[in-house]
Amino acid sequence: MLAFDMAPVGLLVSRNRLVQSCNQAFSKMFGYATEALAGESLARLYPSTSEFEHIGDRALAVMRDKARYSDERIMRRIDGQLFWCHVSGQAIDRNDPFSAAVWMFEDISEKRPVTTELTGREREIAQFLVSGKSSKEIGRLLGIGYRTVDAHRARLMRKFDVTSSNELVAKLVGRG
Repeated sequence: MLAFDMAPVGLLVSRNRLVQSCNQAFSKMFGYATEALAGESLARLYPSTSEFEHIGDRALAVMRDKARYSDERIMRRIDGQLFWCHVSGQAIDRNDPFSAAVWMFEDISEKRPVTTELTGREREIAQFLVSGKSSKEIGRLLGIGYRTVDAHRARLMRKFDVTSSNELVAKLVGRG
């Protein structure tokens, strides 16, 4: 138990997307007392309910296939501050991935700060853009048309004051 509690990255054990236990690094990252999250829904750590649901749907499908899921996404601290986080999880039972899973959370906001106010859909699209997905792939994953994705990308480019998709991705990953 000491290794779990003292790990330098956030660790979380969940059951049916409820917090069972978390370590000190996780609690500090999100700003909660360790015991305050026990039994709480993971939804309170997401910027919006729709992001909680959409990411959950994607993770569930991947975990049923591979038992593991990993991505980089924007999460929310107790004070409402948004931050980029690398998240990786392992299902205990591949047939029912959310029944029990172990998750690792790493705050990557130092190298990828959230500097611009984005809508929930823009955050979702930004998440896919930084992972190298095309508009058509993003559209399929989100169940929207690729032209709608392109419209969101254009709004993101205006918000970040860039003229190309490459510049946008560089800004999103903290290199621009």
